Amino acid sequence: MNATPTPIPAAEVEITAVRAQGAGGQNVNKVSSAVHLRFDIRASSLPEAHKERLLSLHDSRITRDGAILIKAQRHRSQDLNRADALARLQALVDSVAAPPRPRTPTKPTLGSKRRRLELKRQRSEVKALRAKVAE
Repeated sequence: MNATPTPIPAAEVEITAVRAQGAGGQNVNKVSSAVHLRFDIRASSLPEAHKERLLSLHDSRITRDGAILIKAQRHRSQDLNRADALARLQALVDSVAAPPRPRTPTKPTLGSKRRRLELKRQRSEVKALRAKVAE
């Protein structure tokens, strides 16, 4: 991974305060403490490689039109939820910062080849025993 995180300009992040779901009594019913964060990947100033890797992720937080939607409602205060949402966005962007290592194909070991062939022989014998006996 990169030692320095990829900066995300605050102007490209849209944050909306909403009422949180779940238990919490009067506080939850009156205060908009949860936060919806929206970040448009295609319109962002991220490097093209980052954008491509983000869009290719199979993540439920990424919409079809290429926007990241994060709902933060872990904390009771809106400020903490805003910081939590931004941290989760940063973690998602940082996860694609480094390109994936290419897979180096390897050959099967001699032992694994022998085990496979032995299992094939055993299976062949089982099936041969099921055949009708010639009279």
